[in-house]
Amino acid sequence: MVKQKIMPHLWFDQEAKEAAQFYTTIFPDSKVTNFATVQDTPSGDSDIVTFNLAGYSFMAINGGPHFQFNPSISFFVNFDPSRDENAREKLDQLWERLSQGGTALMPLQEYPFSKRYGWIQDKYGLTWQLILTNPEGEVRPFIVPSMMYVQDMCGKAEEASDFYLSVFNDSSRGEIARYPVGMKPDKEGTLMFTDFALEKQWFAAMDSAGPHAFQFNEAISLLVRCENQEEIDYYWKKLSSDPNAEQCGWLKDPYGVSWQIWPTAMGEMMANGTKEQMDRLTKAFLQMKKFDIEKLKEAYQGK
Repeated sequence: MVKQKIMPHLWFDQEAKEAAQFYTTIFPDSKVTNFATVQDTPSGDSDIVTFNLAGYSFMAINGGPHFQFNPSISFFVNFDPSRDENAREKLDQLWERLSQGGTALMPLQEYPFSKRYGWIQDKYGLTWQLILTNPEGEVRPFIVPSMMYVQDMCGKAEEASDFYLSVFNDSSRGEIARYPVGMKPDKEGTLMFTDFALEKQWFAAMDSAGPHAFQFNEAISLLVRCENQEEIDYYWKKLSSDPNAEQCGWLKDPYGVSWQIWPTAMGEMMANGTKEQMDRLTKAFLQMKKFDIEKLKEAYQGK
């Protein structure tokens, strides 16, 4: 199994733990893997939860009501009938669970690109694209994050994915499908769909020229797990495009997507720290833009 270098990070108001427990009960082979509380942040005490859905890791935080989920970043859930004869039934079951208190953005039905597909916004605002995949193609993972380029970023999906492919190792382009003539408001040649692997992890991207009232924001960021300072420096330099957006390991790329450049040592300290160690660590990282691993370790150790 590929070690997950890039992990979606979900910003909740106060529902991170509740949501993690909900998702891990409705997705197969899923569990909460770690829980920590960071105290005295600008949003008060913040719970940080990591959880695994069918082999795919997420992190979630209670950060207050600053950002709301929207469909600009969603998650494909691929049900492959060639690998599971009950794929359709399992898709329908998950749709039913995600629909409780949610809203269908595209109804569950047959479309030209799939025998069974639907796009659902769940009760927390997170959006999922459930799809019965074509078994003839190359196998894709069960969960694939998908970015939709809208408003002033519409038409930039190809450029953005080329950029990500240039930044990350073990990267490759998968499928690519362009809008044909007559699909207005979408412009001929822009991307109806592409998928691509970064660090052997699959992502998807698409352009949409529709009248969307949303765009990328910090509610969903992509957290890059770094083993050393050299990696942190590299990704920070490559991805950051707005000095005003740099804070606590967060940055924004040229296309408006939020990333976190995160030392794996920080996760270890959070998982094992005493209250005093956590307090010192929190005080140190709140003052940083780009993380400095040595300074974080010194704060944690009380030096």
